[in-house]
Amino acid sequence: MKFTLSWLKEHLDTTATLGEIAEALTDLGLEVEDIQDPAARLGTFTLARIDQAEQHPDADRLRVCRVMTDEGEKQIVCGAPNARAGITVVLAKPGDYVPGIDTTLGVGRIRGVESHGMMASERELELSEEHDGIIELPSGEVGQRFVDWLAQNAPDKIDPMIHIKITPNRPDALGVHGIARDLAARGLGVLKPVTVQPVEGAFPCPIGVTIAPEVAAKAPFFAGRVVRGVTNGPSPAWLQKRLRAIGLRPINALADITNLLTFDLNRPLHVFDAGKVSGDLTLRGAVPGDQLLALDDKTYALPEGAVVICDDAGVESIAGIMGGAASGVSEGTTDVFIEAAYFDPISTAAAGRALKINSDARYRFERGIDPAFTRDGLELATRMVMDLCGGEPSQVVTAGALPDTSRAYRLDPQRTSRLVGMDIPEAEQRATLEALGFRLEGDMAHVPSWRPDVLGEADLVEEIARIASLTKLQGKPLPRLRAGVPLPVLTPLQVRERTARRMAAALGYDECVTYSFIDQRSAQLFGGGTDALRVDNPISSEMSHLRPDLLPGLLQAAARNQARGFADLALFEMGPVFSGGEPGEQSLSISGLLIGFSAPRDPFTSRRKVDLYDAKADAEAILQAIGAPARAQITRKLEGWWHPGRAGTIALGPNVLATFGEIHPRVLARMDVKGPAVGFTIRLAAVPFPKAKTPTRPALDLAGLQAVDRDFAFVVGPQVEALTLVNAALGADKALIAQVSVFDQFVGLEGDRKSVGITVRLQPRDKTLTDTEIEAVSRKIVEKVEKATGGTLRA
Repeated sequence: MKFTLSWLKEHLDTTATLGEIAEALTDLGLEVEDIQDPAARLGTFTLARIDQAEQHPDADRLRVCRVMTDEGEKQIVCGAPNARAGITVVLAKPGDYVPGIDTTLGVGRIRGVESHGMMASERELELSEEHDGIIELPSGEVGQRFVDWLAQNAPDKIDPMIHIKITPNRPDALGVHGIARDLAARGLGVLKPVTVQPVEGAFPCPIGVTIAPEVAAKAPFFAGRVVRGVTNGPSPAWLQKRLRAIGLRPINALADITNLLTFDLNRPLHVFDAGKVSGDLTLRGAVPGDQLLALDDKTYALPEGAVVICDDAGVESIAGIMGGAASGVSEGTTDVFIEAAYFDPISTAAAGRALKINSDARYRFERGIDPAFTRDGLELATRMVMDLCGGEPSQVVTAGALPDTSRAYRLDPQRTSRLVGMDIPEAEQRATLEALGFRLEGDMAHVPSWRPDVLGEADLVEEIARIASLTKLQGKPLPRLRAGVPLPVLTPLQVRERTARRMAAALGYDECVTYSFIDQRSAQLFGGGTDALRVDNPISSEMSHLRPDLLPGLLQAAARNQARGFADLALFEMGPVFSGGEPGEQSLSISGLLIGFSAPRDPFTSRRKVDLYDAKADAEAILQAIGAPARAQITRKLEGWWHPGRAGTIALGPNVLATFGEIHPRVLARMDVKGPAVGFTIRLAAVPFPKAKTPTRPALDLAGLQAVDRDFAFVVGPQVEALTLVNAALGADKALIAQVSVFDQFVGLEGDRKSVGITVRLQPRDKTLTDTEIEAVSRKIVEKVEKATGGTLRA
């Protein structure tokens, strides 16, 4: 948003300096991007008088001038055709920087004649594009600063231009009047009201307006009127200067009026050539095949459903974005239809993005203009057209109704202190809101129609604090609410996540952080890749689906490392995995991956390939760290990406806590990983949380009585797994049996049977076991194992 200081002062009665205004704007949240102050770059130039001008001895177009300056008479060589004796000029001395030619002057010799400075033209001082001659001033004293002369005789030449950044939540600041309102509320002046005098129509409007039902929500209000007998041409000099100062090119009076109101009061308008409009104007949705040659001389294929303004001949304008060339005004226009409407911000933004059109109207409509000012904007535009172009106005025609933006929120003066820590008197808070246009009734603050961003009581506090200046905030330590140990901030799952991550790092794993999106081919290898997990708008073809497991990302990282010569890898990752695309269909997991050898090369033959027992040991270490029960069972209910017979699951009944083992060779080949590779996946939320919630760690539980180990050997069939024996023995007495492990296996017995030896550790808690009790437990173990395996106790 750009505006000049004099433009601002038409809305704000102030004596504040440019620096004070710029500082206040940034402090108010309207960050100043740039200030172009002509006075700052013209401060070194002074006035001088040419006393004598003679022809240069060696150049027909040069003159040698004797110039009276504040430092005495100087000789200057000048090529301007109007350089002559007796005129007052603007002098640039040696050492001065001339912005128009980007040069710092020095004493020079031109065709053998020494020259001490130069006499400047308007373009060389960036005052205009005039460069046919040097500046001639009608008055002025030798030695007077040029900026002081301009301030007295041509202040518009040194009018500063201010460029501020507008955040999307402040559409009210997209007009100079809105900016002045903020500055007035800060106390930098008095806001000048905008006076609207309705223009009485002299005849019925010959062009009607209607809104199609399908776009009533996107374009709820449409108004306009005809002004006939206008004389269009160049706009007045003051209007052209104002537009040029903010970088706009003057077009003609009618177009310049709409541009002025857009930037002055944040009221975009459009003017149709009424003589080129066929029939009435209708707001409707674009249909396939609709096209428009717009005012930027480009033809646009309109997206279906976009709001357009049509007459009997077809589309004449893209609502809220850009008008059409066919009905645009020109110097031959005599009758105009002035349109003022309110368009939905979201619909306008969607159409603008689809068409890739960036216009000042779209920029404002998609952020939300003041709907209540629609009719007033039409009246102001009518008045200005009549003042600058003449003409006779018709009556106003309207369609639809303005949306109801009325809303009010409770003003709690104490809440300002609680939310932002600023102690502001209640009277000052109320005065601030009233200065910003809020209407106060008791403790209720009614929001003005031009502030769509104020949507709650906290927004009232923000406005009060913003005007009071957040730079006045002072840090204050919060009082301790109560003595003692504070309650834990992290949730139990967050504590478990941190513990698991630290344990994995302590085991020697390097952490990876990969995307939650993977390609469909990799996702299908791990049970995913379905439409439920597909991303509608992926950033690349390799990130088309949500990951069903963490292992695909780790395997891809391993493949990249192997391609660069790193063969021995220990990687882990923690993050979400997805079983579906709905809320609640994701869980937190930690996965680890081991590839290569267990140790570096050495002369002691300690180096070996990693196997599934490495993955099992690491998984159990992490489970123990996060508090998983020690009596979990090992089963073989596996997914298809694990190697059959070389993997297992750790579970509590049907609740699977972790899976470990060797990755299937087919999966490794598909992912270009040189195996074998082993890994594990732990479902953190599946591990039961302790029933007692305490921030402290439980006391170490050590048994004070000696444990008893008993060995058993069973003869079983060749297909019976040792795991079956272990689980059966554990179930014989869950209170007394602490551990069961396999210590021996002998195959080749009669009938292809085999012998499996297990050690059972009995750990008493309250008394030493007697021989009778040990024998009773032993019989239970034998019965359980024989029933589960069909085997017999080896003699």
